[in-house]
Amino acid sequence: MRAKLLVFSLFISFASIAQEYEYTYTFFTNSAMSGDYFFSKTKSSGGSAIKSVNGKIPVSVTKFHTPGNALELTYKNAAEGKWQATIFRQEKRGMDHFKKAEFLSFWIYRLYPLELPVFQLMRKDSSLTKKFYINITEYNQWKQVTIPLASIKNPGISEPGDIIAIVFSQMSKNECRENSIYIDDIELLPAKKAAKVTEVPVIQSLKGYAKHVDITWNKITDKNVHLIEINRSENGSEYHPVGIQQNFINRFTDYTAETGKKYYYMISFLNSGYKLTNLSLPDSVSTKPMTDDELLTMVQEASFRYYWEGCELNSGMAKENIPGRHNMMATGASGFGIMALIVGTERGFITREESVARFVTIVNFLEKAETFHGVYSHFIDGPTGKAEPFFGKRDNGADLVETSFLMQGLLAARQYFSGDNANEKLIRDKITSIWEKAEWDWFRQYPDSKFLYWHWSPDQGWVINHRLIGWNETMVTYLLAIASPAHPVPASMYYSGWANQDSTGIKYRSNWGQTTDGSRYTNGNTYFGIKLDVGVSNGGPLFFTHYSYMAFDPHFITDKYTNYFTNNQNIAKINYRYCVQNPKNFKGYGENAWGLTASDGPFDYSADEPVPWQDCGKIAPTGAISSFPYTPEESMKALKNYYYNYGKFLWGEYGFKDAFDLTNNWCSEIYMGLNQAPMVVMIENYRTGLIWKLFMQNPEIQNGLKKLNGESKNK
Repeated sequence: MRAKLLVFSLFISFASIAQEYEYTYTFFTNSAMSGDYFFSKTKSSGGSAIKSVNGKIPVSVTKFHTPGNALELTYKNAAEGKWQATIFRQEKRGMDHFKKAEFLSFWIYRLYPLELPVFQLMRKDSSLTKKFYINITEYNQWKQVTIPLASIKNPGISEPGDIIAIVFSQMSKNECRENSIYIDDIELLPAKKAAKVTEVPVIQSLKGYAKHVDITWNKITDKNVHLIEINRSENGSEYHPVGIQQNFINRFTDYTAETGKKYYYMISFLNSGYKLTNLSLPDSVSTKPMTDDELLTMVQEASFRYYWEGCELNSGMAKENIPGRHNMMATGASGFGIMALIVGTERGFITREESVARFVTIVNFLEKAETFHGVYSHFIDGPTGKAEPFFGKRDNGADLVETSFLMQGLLAARQYFSGDNANEKLIRDKITSIWEKAEWDWFRQYPDSKFLYWHWSPDQGWVINHRLIGWNETMVTYLLAIASPAHPVPASMYYSGWANQDSTGIKYRSNWGQTTDGSRYTNGNTYFGIKLDVGVSNGGPLFFTHYSYMAFDPHFITDKYTNYFTNNQNIAKINYRYCVQNPKNFKGYGENAWGLTASDGPFDYSADEPVPWQDCGKIAPTGAISSFPYTPEESMKALKNYYYNYGKFLWGEYGFKDAFDLTNNWCSEIYMGLNQAPMVVMIENYRTGLIWKLFMQNPEIQNGLKKLNGESKNK
């Protein structure tokens, strides 16, 4: 019995440690874009009318409950008509744990004492609940509306995720003149009465750049802080709210859009009832002109913060995206992040001592984390070190490709931390141990296999059965497998697997490329005036030219078909010229906005390519910016355009947000671990070649290239 009680208590303790961060279930806080709100829909008939922009609800930037905007419902009722405005909840990757909800809450501002709409909640199957009436009489002021969820006695709603939208509509057949109301901060709250905030707001630092100011404060410890409000003044006396921040981020980026101007700031905390604490003491800073070189450093430092400040706390490694899961680290993104941390150290964003301490945490975590034949899973739970099957039950074991991305970073770090002291020696020794334990040869699946395989599950074996066949992002997996000091594969697998030219490879490439161009690995066609030696279709998404070559210098990778720096450069130029030509006439595309690659999107995550059937109209800043080594002039033009012209919605706490789509008036509200670090690392490779030089110094890598070169001569 004592043993059972001990096990039970340990289980409770373990469960407490592993508790994932719970978000407030929110329908609307702010729109990333002005104009129309992408996640909305309007319709009207029979003489009734609802103000609409492109069939969506207009965004108000002048009247809001919390800065910087709200939704405007301007409507007119007709006796024989009806109107409807739907606000959909925006799903974000990894935001899948929510606080227990007891009340629906939103804030409303009515201009006139005219008839208000009714509202309903929409279930997953698009059916609607009963209608609810808005019982407020005040106007020309913001008032909170709350509805107990228990009062919604409808089937199909048992948890927050069962509600996908809130729908406002005409209440009655009574005609009325045009009326306007504003809606803001629509969310599900755990309690009607909000607890008091006791923590005192204090600005920690201000730093001015060309068009924005970074404001930081100490990490919030008071659980009753719901949001942080940022207030700005241009004269030191008249302050206006300009933004809000989530309680788990202790910085805010205020894009002022003006250079050479002084600003004053104060911050305040809000509880879930939106009651403000006292303001912090004021502080001031000025924006300033910046050189191109300073802009590059600015982008590197902001993106670096994703991995330094935004890391998973137990492992010190990278999250999949922010906002997203707090306890889950992503293996490949962490490898990229490791390289970003090295750049940040060399650039002086952190001290070497700080960097060493972080890397000690990382290698200690990796040494104990769950592996499968020495290979890590795609996602790992930070508190436990166990595989996290975030992409489904079959993906619960080894991921050879994500591990190869991780290993790139670790091998670069092993060369960087060359100091003659205990901690740097520990880092080197543990990286060597991790490197030598990876059983690359085991992932052939069977002894005479031509291919490496991507996944292995401890309880389902090779169920995914995905062969690694290029051209894509997985070249580095073959290169590392050939270079492995303990578990290598034959160099011949580069040609039998990665550059496979038999029916297996041809079918694989033809299927995903939707063309026979490059289906035999080699291509040879000319696209937009540029000859492409190797690549499916006209090269694919740009991350193919980044992920395998952040540490592995493509200048030194030459096989019987091409040199891969030249080939990557041609792929980047094809991507650029496609966007300049813009065959689908998407808004914003051109010489200053280009770079189709994998990113978040208005409808889903997708890997966009410079072909009409795989071009969704969204641009990811990492596409052009991570291509600096290949296209420095074109990349700098894009960087400046993104920052100076689109920074109001595109630039944030961790640099450029993941993607934007001007045609659909959409901008991502997340930063992706796989997309921020390539900007840091590839800019540095363009500037100094730092990561390339470090990685290529590894003797095993040099030996692997000798094997590959020998194999190429034999072919």
